Amino acid sequence: MSSTTPDTTEKQGGLVGALQVLERIGNKLPHPFWLFLILGGIILAASAILGRIGVSAVSPADGETVAVVNLLTPEGLRQIVTEAVPNFTAFPPLGLIIVVMLGVAVAECSGLLAAAIRAVVAKVSPRWLTFVLALTGVTGSVASDAIYVVLIPLGAAAFKAVGRSPVLGAVVAFGSASAGYNASLLVTGTDAILAGLSTSAAQLVEEGYVVSPVANYFFSIASAIVLALIITAVTELLLTRTTRGLDDDSDDAEGLDDLNVAEDESKGLRRAGLTALVLLAAYFAALFVPGSPLRGEEGVLDSPLLTDIVVPIAIIFAGAGLAYGLTTRSITSAGDVPSMMGKGIVSLAPVLVLFFAAAQFVAYFKWSNIGPIIAIEGSSILQSWNLPPL
Repeated sequence: MSSTTPDTTEKQGGLVGALQVLERIGNKLPHPFWLFLILGGIILAASAILGRIGVSAVSPADGETVAVVNLLTPEGLRQIVTEAVPNFTAFPPLGLIIVVMLGVAVAECSGLLAAAIRAVVAKVSPRWLTFVLALTGVTGSVASDAIYVVLIPLGAAAFKAVGRSPVLGAVVAFGSASAGYNASLLVTGTDAILAGLSTSAAQLVEEGYVVSPVANYFFSIASAIVLALIITAVTELLLTRTTRGLDDDSDDAEGLDDLNVAEDESKGLRRAGLTALVLLAAYFAALFVPGSPLRGEEGVLDSPLLTDIVVPIAIIFAGAGLAYGLTTRSITSAGDVPSMMGKGIVSLAPVLVLFFAAAQFVAYFKWSNIGPIIAIEGSSILQSWNLPPL
């Protein structure tokens, strides 16, 4: 029997109405693929207009004049056509995300990530359940969209197991996986994508500059914890009341079975954890031990283990997934591993389509010289304001 008051019902109706309006506005936005194509078209038109009127700026670094290049000339159009494929294949995020996914796919398809999530949620005390579920959802972006399939029913079952609303558990799981997506306690595939995009942007100013996928790691860790705390506060102070009366009173013992971790899964998790620890130890040894060929000529910071950390990340995920799969028999032959990697690459298809449009936009922006001119003129404006250092 529902205990929802008329005022609560009215508030819920208002919230749902506001969310529906927000959803309609968001649905009117074109797909990111088209957004990048539109931005590319704007850059081409801007280069033609600004190039014809002779817009330029003097670089404070070397005193050279930087002028806008008109890309809608015969030479520019030929460059647009002939460089379209190289723009795509040389796009920094492309190789990074593919390499990372080769390893993550083994961990995901072997069942390691799903089992690890179940093990974490099943063993937590009721007092910490909301926070741990939220933190797991935030960190779960390492499993990409699979986190929704795994965590939402798991959150409902976990809350029901401790005598709380399963609806609330599902809401917490969905909200944390969505609102906290890409903030994580672990390095994720998205970190590789963002590092590649940042590298492309940085190289507009400095050729050869590389942004590492771990450049944002400490901020990502802090973000994951802060977001989990906020989700916990919102859940306990607001959602606990607003979800009253929405519970399903039926016995859901079958759903509670989702929390159980089988004996072979527990054994697989232990072996996967041990494998990950061994690989991490080897990684840090190669990174810090003097004389290591992978340490870097000038020390740790220029080591290929940091500048190209996507390879160690892929190896650690693949190694842990392989150990788990061999233990639980989700991997029974050598052919299973490349098959799992293939499934991971297939899941990247929408991202690859987006990258093609993004790569062309970045190339047009670089060729036109609009970026450096904006930077130079923007810097001059800021200096003219005489702002205090703080």
